[in-house]
Amino acid sequence: MADNPLSAANATLLASVRQCRLCAADLPLGPRPILQWHPDAHILIAGQAPGRKAHQANRPFADASGERLRTWLGLTAEQFYDPRLVAILPMGFCFPGTGNNGDLPPRPECAPTWQQNLLQQLTRLQLTVVIGQYAQAYHLADLKPTLTETVASWQDYWPHKIPLPHPSPRNNLWLKRNPWFVEILLPKLQTRVQQVLAADN
Repeated sequence: MADNPLSAANATLLASVRQCRLCAADLPLGPRPILQWHPDAHILIAGQAPGRKAHQANRPFADASGERLRTWLGLTAEQFYDPRLVAILPMGFCFPGTGNNGDLPPRPECAPTWQQNLLQQLTRLQLTVVIGQYAQAYHLADLKPTLTETVASWQDYWPHKIPLPHPSPRNNLWLKRNPWFVEILLPKLQTRVQQVLAADN
């Protein structure tokens, strides 16, 4: 993909996000906004918040969840981390800490402050992959009562958006209980991703 640097305005916006300290006092490891963004992106990964390993690596999905997600999408690491192909905008840009049942929810201050400004610049977007309940509540209309029902209703949002469970190993039991996800939905998703890639070439 040919190099296309950010405009001055977009570079300023991205720098402002990365320098954000809005909820610094509430973050156990301190602020480190983690996102991947370029206005040319064709695919958006809308997730929850970076985990501890992503915080430490200063890179989104730098963990087992990322490996599984790339497999689900049928993308190489090189493709996945190309900001002109894939934008990664979680609902909270900083690691929120860990609770009794995994990571805490994304900080509520983040999305109202930054999401709209970043999303409205993604004028070439063809596919939004919406991971987990917090992102689905923000990005999807006609949300179903449970995450499982939302993901099972993926055709309601197709082909421009697709809801997924979190690719965390914590969801292995969910995957075992819902074999249709791997057997039916993932092949459709991978085909759609390849269509987006082909349209960009």
